[in-house]
Amino acid sequence: MSRGAAGVRRPPRGHWLVLLLVLLVVAVALLFEGWTTHQVDAARTKPPCTRPIPREADDGKPLLRFGPKGVTTVAMPPGTVALTFDGGPDPVWTPRLLDLLRGHHARATFFVYGKDAARHPELTRRILREGHEVGSYTYSGGDFGVASPLRARLELSLTQTALAGAAGVNTTLLRLPHTTAADTLCGPQWPAAKRAAEQGYLVVASDRKDREPWRGVVTQHSQTDLGYREAEELLRDRRVKSFTTISGGLGRPSFTEGVPVTEEIEGEGLVWSQRLGKAFLTVMVWTLTLAGVLGVLRMLLFALFARLHVRRLHRLRPGAPRLREVRDPVTVLVPAYNEEAGIASTVYSLLASTHPHFQIIVIDDGSTDATADIAESIANADPRVAVIRQPNGGKPSALNTGLAHARYDIIVMVDADTIFEPEALARLVQPLAHPAVGAVSGNTKVGNRRRLLGKWQHLEYVLGFNLDRRMFEVLECMPTVPGAIGAYRRDALMGVGGVSDETLAEDTDLTMALWRAGWRVVYEQSAVAWTEVPSTVRQLWRQRYRWCYGTLQSMWKHRHAAVEVGPAGRFGRRVLLYVTLFQIVLPLCAPVVDMFALFGALFRDPVEAALVWFGFLAVQLVTAAYALRLDRERLRVLWVLPLQQFVYRQLMYLVVIHSVTTALLGTRLKWHSMKRTGTADPYLLHTPPQEARQSLQGSGR
Repeated sequence: MSRGAAGVRRPPRGHWLVLLLVLLVVAVALLFEGWTTHQVDAARTKPPCTRPIPREADDGKPLLRFGPKGVTTVAMPPGTVALTFDGGPDPVWTPRLLDLLRGHHARATFFVYGKDAARHPELTRRILREGHEVGSYTYSGGDFGVASPLRARLELSLTQTALAGAAGVNTTLLRLPHTTAADTLCGPQWPAAKRAAEQGYLVVASDRKDREPWRGVVTQHSQTDLGYREAEELLRDRRVKSFTTISGGLGRPSFTEGVPVTEEIEGEGLVWSQRLGKAFLTVMVWTLTLAGVLGVLRMLLFALFARLHVRRLHRLRPGAPRLREVRDPVTVLVPAYNEEAGIASTVYSLLASTHPHFQIIVIDDGSTDATADIAESIANADPRVAVIRQPNGGKPSALNTGLAHARYDIIVMVDADTIFEPEALARLVQPLAHPAVGAVSGNTKVGNRRRLLGKWQHLEYVLGFNLDRRMFEVLECMPTVPGAIGAYRRDALMGVGGVSDETLAEDTDLTMALWRAGWRVVYEQSAVAWTEVPSTVRQLWRQRYRWCYGTLQSMWKHRHAAVEVGPAGRFGRRVLLYVTLFQIVLPLCAPVVDMFALFGALFRDPVEAALVWFGFLAVQLVTAAYALRLDRERLRVLWVLPLQQFVYRQLMYLVVIHSVTTALLGTRLKWHSMKRTGTADPYLLHTPPQEARQSLQGSGR
């Protein structure tokens, strides 16, 4: 169609950068979380030792200094116990341990995880404030001996950055995770300890458990109930003269030192980044749950209401009137802009209708091709066809022009790329026998479905649009009578001021206006029309972008329906809630879910991720099969549904994101026309193209 008055400005391109930035932040947050939890670049548990530590270091002393001449070991002096606690800071056990130490006037060294120091900076500061010392237990606690070189460097540097941000300090004490006494620094642990020492760290192990504390020891405890009880028992040992830190036992200044302001600011950035990352991942988990629930709920609602709709069709409800057959004359409006490829097929299909009396008005909306000439050639041969030419004004303007020239009280609106089945027109108008019905939606099918993109849209029409309409019919809240095939009462149209040009989804806007005016809108599944869908991704994007943006405009325009009374309020509350949840919130959540699923497949449990994905796909396949059966379509097209999840579905999600962003920025879109190829005729589905063209030419179509 033409460029209408509803779209006047080009959509901004800058928000694509915002979208890419958001997706980048999501990816980085997932990778960082996977890295800290050993899912990305996994730091596996400690392997069995294959090589012992060097003989000169294997004397049982727990403190190791590496120098140019080799390694030297140091132990605590007699009567001195250096208490050390691994892990944390832990919000449960660290405060209890600090209280225990304060009660005994003891000092200790806490080897902390960098990630937990950043997560609980107040506990890190309390440790230092009460005279204790902190050491590095690496950032995430992965096995240092088998970590990749990149991970090993990051484990140390990020811990220092976290300590700088949490408490404004750095430390030169290091304990390698999964090690106890010095002889456990065997195999790959030894070169890892040596590389750390070259960066200025004092590597701290522990004394063996059987060494008497009064002889001077470095103890090692976990921040758990067991570690608390071990420390409590040890603190009662009166043979020990001093319970102190590593530096206190060695009689030297603390290994914990202050940092420059620049490093402290950098550390605070890491602290806040980790907080935001944790909050983001929490939101992602809830988003995953929400999207999963909404997706399954939508499939279940489809199946349930489709079944209810079928039961309604096969039995007369108690109290429902037996309606007369509608044989009143009909005016068919066909707005057209540059539709030379398909206008003849559309008009000829309407002329072949079995309805007894009708008028066809083709409104040429300033076409620059031969659309009007082709329509006039048909009009010259058949008096039921009339052609009106007007300057380009948009689809709503063309429809209102046709409405002004209509002779009959039943109006059918048809897109110029649509092929009607012979019985479609007669069946479409039958629900208008009920005086409360103001509009009827027909059943739109995809004509050009030979290629993969067409098959995907075919499934979308059957599974989404037509199942949607069955559900809306049962709930009495049909939000859209499609432009391809819809019937209206003329007085209903005039009562709402005709077709509005205030939105880009004039069909949705019109349908909502009819509901608010007190009319019912119903679905007639037996009235079938075949439409030509976009054949390229670019055309598809433009079409769905306009649809989605126009739907948002219509929802905002008719938002007050949600608080109105009677049928209008019931319609507003039901349809606005459904569209918001399933056509806006769900697509907005879905890319995050897909990214999380990809993360799970690559870095967590691929079997679990596959089971979830295939489970959801199975639900979709069953629902799609049921929808195809209801529409009397072949099931063999289901083979494209799994492929649809990887490309087509993502494209539709991006359309929604793009549309919502554009709407929030307050930008009005221009109308995007689509290049037609005249391939909507259902006859072309089962006939080779060349053969079909020859047949159409021979039949006068």
